[in-house]
Amino acid sequence: MATEPTAAKVRGPASYFPSIEKKYGQPIAEWKTIIRASGVTHHMELVGWLKKEYGLGHGHANALVADTLAARG
Repeated sequence: MATEPTAAKVRGPASYFPSIEKKYGQPIAEWKTIIRASGVTHHMELVGWLKKEYGLGHGHANALVADTLAARG
Protein backbone atom coordinates (compact mmCIF):
# COMPACT_ATOMS: atom_id res chain seq x y z
CA MET A 1 0.00 0.00 0.00
CA ALA A 2 1.54 3.28 -1.13
CA THR A 3 1.32 6.34 1.03
CA GLU A 4 1.46 9.92 -0.11
CA PRO A 5 4.39 11.97 1.14
CA THR A 6 3.38 14.28 3.93
CA ALA A 7 4.16 17.96 3.86
CA ALA A 8 7.22 18.96 5.83
CA LYS A 9 6.27 19.95 9.36
CA VAL A 10 6.68 23.65 10.00
CA ARG A 11 9.19 24.29 12.78
CA GLY A 12 10.46 27.28 14.68
CA PRO A 13 8.62 30.56 15.03
CA ALA A 14 6.46 29.92 11.96
CA SER A 15 4.85 26.96 13.71
CA TYR A 16 2.99 29.50 15.87
CA PHE A 17 1.63 31.52 12.94
CA PRO A 18 -1.67 29.68 12.35
CA SER A 19 -2.67 29.98 16.00
CA ILE A 20 -1.59 33.65 16.11
CA GLU A 21 -3.76 34.49 13.12
CA LYS A 22 -6.69 32.54 14.54
CA LYS A 23 -6.47 33.98 18.06
CA TYR A 24 -5.72 37.62 17.25
CA GLY A 25 -7.47 37.97 13.87
CA GLN A 26 -4.67 39.63 11.92
CA PRO A 27 -2.43 38.10 9.26
CA ILE A 28 1.23 37.58 10.09
CA ALA A 29 2.24 40.19 7.50
CA GLU A 30 0.26 42.79 9.46
CA TRP A 31 1.98 41.83 12.73
CA LYS A 32 5.37 42.13 11.05
CA THR A 33 4.45 45.59 9.76
CA ILE A 34 3.40 46.61 13.28
CA ILE A 35 6.68 45.33 14.71
CA ARG A 36 8.82 47.08 12.09
CA ALA A 37 6.93 50.37 12.59
CA SER A 38 7.19 50.24 16.40
CA GLY A 39 10.57 51.95 16.60
CA VAL A 40 11.65 49.30 19.12
CA THR A 41 14.70 47.28 18.05
CA HIS A 42 15.59 44.86 20.86
CA HIS A 43 14.03 41.43 20.95
CA MET A 44 12.74 41.32 24.52
CA GLU A 45 11.64 44.94 24.43
CA LEU A 46 9.53 44.11 21.38
CA VAL A 47 8.10 41.02 23.09
CA GLY A 48 7.11 43.08 26.12
CA TRP A 49 5.66 45.81 23.95
CA LEU A 50 3.47 43.37 21.99
CA LYS A 51 2.27 41.79 25.22
CA LYS A 52 1.40 45.17 26.75
CA GLU A 53 -0.01 46.96 23.71
CA TYR A 54 -1.79 44.08 21.97
CA GLY A 55 -2.34 41.48 24.68
CA LEU A 56 -0.32 38.79 22.94
CA GLY A 57 0.89 35.83 24.93
CA HIS A 58 4.62 35.50 25.50
CA GLY A 59 5.12 32.60 23.08
CA HIS A 60 3.17 34.28 20.29
CA ALA A 61 4.96 37.60 20.75
CA ASN A 62 8.34 35.88 20.89
CA ALA A 63 7.66 33.92 17.68
CA LEU A 64 6.59 37.05 15.78
CA VAL A 65 9.60 39.04 16.96
CA ALA A 66 12.08 36.24 16.30
CA ASP A 67 10.83 35.73 12.74
CA THR A 68 10.64 39.46 12.00
CA LEU A 69 14.13 40.18 13.32
CA ALA A 70 15.58 37.16 11.49
CA ALA A 71 14.24 38.57 8.23
CA ARG A 72 16.17 41.81 8.85
CA GLY A 73 19.37 39.82 8.68
